[in-house]
Amino acid sequence: MIKNDFVKGIYFHLFKKEHNYLYLYTKQKVMKIVSQAFIILVVSFLPAINCFSQDDSSTSLMFYNVENLFDTVDDSTTVDEEFLPNGTRRWSRTRYWHKINAIYKVIAAAGEWSPPALIGLCEIENRYVLESLVNSTNLKSFDYGIVHEESSDPRGIDVGLLYRRDMVKIIGHEKVVPYPSFTSRDVLYVKCELFDDTLHLFLNHWPSRRGGVLAAQEMRDVLAGMVREKIDSLAVAEGMDVKIIVVGDFNISFDDDVMTDFVEGDTHVLPLVNMVKRKKVGEGSYKYQGKWEVIDQIIVSKALLDVKEGISTSSDDFSIFSRPFMLVKDENNSGQRPFSTWWGYKYTGGYSDHLPIMLKLHRK
Repeated sequence: MIKNDFVKGIYFHLFKKEHNYLYLYTKQKVMKIVSQAFIILVVSFLPAINCFSQDDSSTSLMFYNVENLFDTVDDSTTVDEEFLPNGTRRWSRTRYWHKINAIYKVIAAAGEWSPPALIGLCEIENRYVLESLVNSTNLKSFDYGIVHEESSDPRGIDVGLLYRRDMVKIIGHEKVVPYPSFTSRDVLYVKCELFDDTLHLFLNHWPSRRGGVLAAQEMRDVLAGMVREKIDSLAVAEGMDVKIIVVGDFNISFDDDVMTDFVEGDTHVLPLVNMVKRKKVGEGSYKYQGKWEVIDQIIVSKALLDVKEGISTSSDDFSIFSRPFMLVKDENNSGQRPFSTWWGYKYTGGYSDHLPIMLKLHRK
């Protein structure tokens, strides 16, 4: 029996369950360990799961801005010095491989029992980083192919596509630029076959808002016009039932004038639908100055909606993928933010400053 009132108070606060700080602290630690163990278990057994959980009636498209996925080798043709072992960010091989495995962890979690058939990535330096991802992680078990072209971006960052060879056949691809002297990320166009149907993909990473939202407005206008011209040309050549997906980090909101005209402009040949606009999204894919935004978007031709055969999707099939391990407390604002690799120039060892977006695709 505890007689001293002071000792009773300590006992009550430490060991009484409803006020038990040791209990709560231990519970939080245990839950964190269990959560991490579950993720490791799923990731480890994905190759085995693949053997008995194939569903050829549906898959998904994923797009992910992976936040400065650079290798550690100097490229004399680009400005990549800050991402070198002796650069300002001290980008070591240890950090590089941690980043590769972090991206794999997100892909594995997003795919649940079966990773996406199509994965678009941006802010990648080159083909080598994609090869590291598909050949040096458990993604190797899913036989991913790579579609990549070097862009004319001064920093050397590109867009790329990973595709499962057991589900997708690449018919052709090309990088698309508005004019020869264009110095930003190219648009990657890919024509492929999925579910015995033809799909046209346009992967984008439009100029950022560094220096202000209007700083690269003209370049975004040019890119929007170029992609729209390509889309309408496809409609003229292949018919109004052509199936097209335009996906990427557009660095503007879906209700920006440029994006609104790109999707809904009166002069365009082919009707498009922005899946972000059709589905109410609770938060966003990117947090800018304390506010969640959806600058990562998926836009589809209407031929993909409510179709009778081939590839189909719906407004309910769009999502922003997020799990607790991909988020951290936003120290400067309310709520949470993506667990990024960098916080300014401070290395934090997270995943990305963006969350990936997903679109389920079905066989009709």
